[in-house]
Amino acid sequence: MGEPFTLPQRSVRVIGPAAFSPLGILRHLWDSPRYFDLLLTLSLHRVKVRYKQSILGLSWALMQPLALMLIYTVIFSVVTKMPGAGEAYPVFVFAALLPWLFFSTALTSASNSLVSHQYLITKVYFPREILPITYLIAAFFDFLVASVLLGIMMAWYRIWPNEQALWVVLVMGVAVLFTLGLSLLLAALQVSFRDIGLALPLVMQIWMFACPVVYPLSAVPAQYRSLYLLNPMAGVIENFRRTVLQGLPPDWASLSVACWVTVLLFPLSYGYFKYREATMADVI
Repeated sequence: MGEPFTLPQRSVRVIGPAAFSPLGILRHLWDSPRYFDLLLTLSLHRVKVRYKQSILGLSWALMQPLALMLIYTVIFSVVTKMPGAGEAYPVFVFAALLPWLFFSTALTSASNSLVSHQYLITKVYFPREILPITYLIAAFFDFLVASVLLGIMMAWYRIWPNEQALWVVLVMGVAVLFTLGLSLLLAALQVSFRDIGLALPLVMQIWMFACPVVYPLSAVPAQYRSLYLLNPMAGVIENFRRTVLQGLPPDWASLSVACWVTVLLFPLSYGYFKYREATMADVI
């Protein structure tokens, strides 16, 4: 007779009451690579579902920034004569819309990710931060697709990037980390307070005009600029445009403020998210 068949042993995760522990957070970070396959699978699913059974397919990633660029160009360049920063106004606006739409799309969808997947959260354990991260990855994919159109527009207007454009990696790194930190915070809060999901679209509309999207940073009065730059996305958008379009090094004053706000926000948001994780399945 052969050896008796035995079932493989499964790991057991015991979820205790909500408690804050720095060592516990470090342990969660250490365990995160184990769930990389789940993160990759859900992220690919997120991208495929967005364009599934659509006639235009990936073209939808270009439609929103292109349509907004045309609207803002007509209103702020033809009607109100808003100055750019030395570039043609369409490419000036489009370059600012790319990081802004990444931030807006990722934050709006990621903050709603736990509530929209409550059937999954209540049935199986996995690190809950995976859900917001997948929406952020999907939004970044759209950003990369739309960046191709930005390159075409820059070639049309004979704007050629130089070595300073490499700083865009740092600029977008700040944008990604800030978006992730804020998404984790809002996603955890929305489990208990659904008002966040209702209020966020309005907040994002107001927030956009607090960023140098349709106007240059130089249009902000000097006496208010320090307060204005406490908004990290203002520094991100300004420096994205400086490095990619203008071929200038980053404005370290605005970018450093964005970095400091992000560095302070992210660990606090992640710590709060993991603190609330223990009771999410019960509350949601």
